[in-house]
Amino acid sequence: MAKKKSSTGIPGLSFSWKRALGITAAKQRFARKTGIPTTKAGLERKIGRAVMDMLDPTSDSKKNKK
Repeated sequence: MAKKKSSTGIPGLSFSWKRALGITAAKQRFARKTGIPTTKAGLERKIGRAVMDMLDPTSDSKKNKK
């Protein structure tokens, strides 16, 4: 399988227009302030935890959380 070339042509170095425009940092600030994850995996994890807490309110998911 052929390796994907980076956008800069230098191996190991790539360019992200989202980071350059500050979109990534804005999403991180939003997630920290609101407690709402902006990633698909984070959102699925949060929803899954909420569903499990509704099904079993005696679970330890909140007790073990630091």
